[in-house]
Amino acid sequence: QVQLVDSGGGLVQAGDSLRLSCTASGRTSTTSPTGWFRQAPGKDRDFVAAIRLGGQITNYADSVKGRFTVSRDNAKNTVYLQMNSLNPGDTGVYYCAFRATPIISRSAVEYGFWGQGTQVTVSS
Repeated sequence: QVQLVDSGGGLVQAGDSLRLSCTASGRTSTTSPTGWFRQAPGKDRDFVAAIRLGGQITNYADSVKGRFTVSRDNAKNTVYLQMNSLNPGDTGVYYCAFRATPIISRSAVEYGFWGQGTQVTVSS
């Protein structure tokens, strides 16, 4: 089993930055991907970014490329999502997720373990 605790959300203004954290425990692996997804009210849970192989491989949604950075601290078993130049379209509940299969997927159904989610609200 894998347990994920995500945190760091908040209410910010457009142009501000936030850093989300996802701390894992249990049967985790840096080889397998940890992903970030977000869900706006009434919408599907969308892929944001993912990281695997101890941080050597990353993948981003086009909408966040150049603004968001995913990284990890292997010693702390924690994955971070640094979000810069936030805009109202980034508003939603952000979830971290772990996939046991060592391939990054952009599909939420491919991830078997989820954090509880952290709310990010960006005002204009």
